[in-house]
Parts: sequence; C-alpha cells; structure tokens
Amino acid sequence: MKFLKTISRTPLFKVTSLNSAGILLKIGTGLVTSKVLAVFVGPGGMALVGNLRNFLTSVESISTLGFQNGIVKYIVEHKDNKGELQKIMSTVFLSLVAVTLVLSGVLFGLASYWNHFIFGNYDFSDIFKILALVLPWYATTVFLIAAVNGLGKFRNVIRINIIGNIIGLLFSIAVIWKYSTFGALLSIIIPPSLLFFAAFYYINKEMQFVKAISIASFDAKVIKNLSAYSLMALVSSVCGPLVFLAIRNNVIDVLGIAQAGYWEAITRVSTYYLMFISSILTVYFFPKLAHSTNVKATKNVFRSYYTGILPLFVIGLIVLYFVRFFIVRLLFSPEFLPVAGLFFWQLVGDTFKAAALILGYQFFAKKLTVAFIVTELFSLALMYIFSHCFIQSYGIEGIVMAHALTYFIYLITLGIYFRKSI
Repeated sequence: MKFLKTISRTPLFKVTSLNSAGILLKIGTGLVTSKVLAVFVGPGGMALVGNLRNFLTSVESISTLGFQNGIVKYIVEHKDNKGELQKIMSTVFLSLVAVTLVLSGVLFGLASYWNHFIFGNYDFSDIFKILALVLPWYATTVFLIAAVNGLGKFRNVIRINIIGNIIGLLFSIAVIWKYSTFGALLSIIIPPSLLFFAAFYYINKEMQFVKAISIASFDAKVIKNLSAYSLMALVSSVCGPLVFLAIRNNVIDVLGIAQAGYWEAITRVSTYYLMFISSILTVYFFPKLAHSTNVKATKNVFRSYYTGILPLFVIGLIVLYFVRFFIVRLLFSPEFLPVAGLFFWQLVGDTFKAAALILGYQFFAKKLTVAFIVTELFSLALMYIFSHCFIQSYGIEGIVMAHALTYFIYLITLGIYFRKSI
C-alpha cells in the first residue's frame, strides 16, 4: 500500500492518469468512427481510406519539415531564455508558413495527378484541393502543440488532444453519414486543422504568441540546429507511409481490395491501443530523454518505461487477443470477421514495436541522425521484402507475419546499438 501511495504521487502517474482519460476518449471516438466506416464504406472503402492516411502522413510531415521533436527539445532547453525562445518560435513558424503555402499550391494544382496516384480509377480529386486549403492550419497546429509540450505543459497537450477527439468524432459521423466514402476521406483531412483554435488558446496562456513572432527574430542557425531532427522525421514519416502505400497497392493487385481493407482494419485496431504508448512517450518520456545528460539518467528513464508502462501494455494485448471476435464485431461489421485471424501476429509485432519505441526516441533525444536513418530504412526494407514474400504463401496473414518479424529484428538491432544505456 505504501508503494502504491508513493507511485500515485509521482509526476508520471499524474500525467499518465490524465493521458489515459484522453486516450480512452480517443479510442472511444475511434470505435464509433470505425463502426460508421465499416457500415457505410465496407472493406473496399476502408482500403481507400488507408491509402489516403498514408499519403496524408507524408504530406503532413513535409508541411511541418519534420520539426516536431526538434521543437520540443529546443524549447525545453531555452524556455527560460526569452530571446532564444523568440528566435525559435519566429524561425520555425515563418519557415512552416512558407513551406505549407508552396505545398498547398502543388496539391491544388496537381489534384488530378495525386488522385490517380492514390485512388487509381476512383475520382476523389476534390479531396486534394480541400487538403490544400486546410494544410497551413494543420501545420500551424502541430507547431503550437509542440511548443506547448516543450514548455512542459503536459496536461494542456493532453487537453488539446481530448478536444481534437471530440471534434473529430462529431465531424466524422456527420460527413460519413451524409457523403459515405467521400465523407470518410473528408473526416481524415479536416478535423486536425480545426484543432488550431484549441492549440492557439493554450499557447496564449503561456505567452503572447502573435507578439512573439517577428521577422527580425528569424535566425538561420535555428533551422540548422533543427535540420538533423527534420531529416530523421522526414525519413520516417515520408518513406514509411509510402512503403505501406506500396504494400497495400500490392495487396489490392494480388489479393483484391477487400483483403487490403482487412489489413487496414487490423491496422486501425493497432493504432487505437498504440495511442497509449506513443502519447506517453511523446508527452512524458521524450522530454525526459532530452534532459538526460548521462548514462545513469538515461537508464532511469528506460527502467521507468520497461517496468511501469510496457508490462501493463502487454497484459492489455493478451486480454485483447481473447476478445478479438467481440472487438471485430464491435468496431466493424460482419464483412470484417476475417480480421480476427490477423490478431495474433499483429499483437506479437506490436509488442516488439512497443519495446523498441522508446529506444527509437533516443535517436531524436540525442540527435543520432545517421544511426536513425540507417535503422529506419533497414526496417522499412525488411517490411517491404517480407510482406511481398509472405503474401504469396500465407495470403493477407503474411502481412502481419512480416510486421512481427520486422519489429523483432528492429528491436534486437536497437538493443544492440543502445546496449550501454540499457
């Protein structure tokens, strides 16, 4: 009892408790959205939604220049220095505005090309024009949330995410109900941009944001310092989704669009429970790793994760496996029952992934650019090769088998690289 009381007073417990409430809300909204998607668009529509998600991840990363983790790190380091903080805020914001305006022009002007690239013979070119209009708002939102996180306001970051979940749910239900597949695609691109207003409110509680932005404060050295983080994030967030887009298109060609929809469905389930891990890592553990100046401090951060968070996550996955048929019926429709057969290897792979994630964040915290890029491209290459080989023998189950094998090798690789810190 004494141990439990001590734990309950720790910052990690307090942040985790609030974050868990936010995650539960996000999972709840995800459940409702998935059910609506399953009923109104079916496996085929789910596959198209997956293609757009992968493309959007790449576009969003480019629009923010991959600065998100770098922003957190440098604001953590300079939050008590008003002059340096203004340089960081001004330089990043002005850079993002310039890049997103150019990118929006490319998306709008080449909407037909992007439509063919992502959707093939399906005509949803208007989606890319709408994306072009909302992209600047999204990029600014990502920047503001990263700034709030860097200032150490973990609870406000979680509150912003909670607000975003509610907005996303209400918007998604409305547009999917009215516009079916087109509405499902709209529900992916519009809600993140609406979160701008909540993010703007919370950053203004910490500083006068508009006054903090000044052209005179633009400093190219800030861009140079962030470039390593940018390169790492772009490799992960651009190359990764494009590889998964290629894999999904191969599944469509070899096994059919419905099978690709089943893979997208299990991926959505995976996304829901991985939110817990990724949110805790981003909000709590990454700033701690960024502050760790020696091996002992880093070991303490790792120990806290592996003894406090990961065991709970694994227990949750074991329970999830035994209720997988119920989960499929709850989230989707009878058409998606084959998804239950994909759970075992997906859960195994996600266990390895969760164990490896905190080691991957160490690349960002210590700015180990070359090592990150090599290991990331290595893992993506493995996933691409294994998936292409395995679907020939195992069908759609081969994709989740490839996922498990890839992250097992990835975890072993990172474990060897960071053996001294572990």
